[in-house]
Amino acid sequence: MPRYEYRCRPCGTTFELNRPMAESSAPAVCPDGHEDTVKLLSTVAVGGTAAAPAAPRGGGGGCCGGGCCG
Repeated sequence: MPRYEYRCRPCGTTFELNRPMAESSAPAVCPDGHEDTVKLLSTVAVGGTAAAPAAPRGGGGGCCGGGCCG
């Protein structure tokens, strides 16, 4: 189940809720009981050390680099 982050406007508390995607825009109440909250935009950080694949030689082409899209 996705986790969404919210911030309470009156007290400034940031908190997370696990809820279905269909309920992501539903109002959320902060842990202190305040109802004036806003959903924060989340970013996903992906890390790693893999290098990007090399471009094909000889022109290649097509959406997948080898002309397999007919």
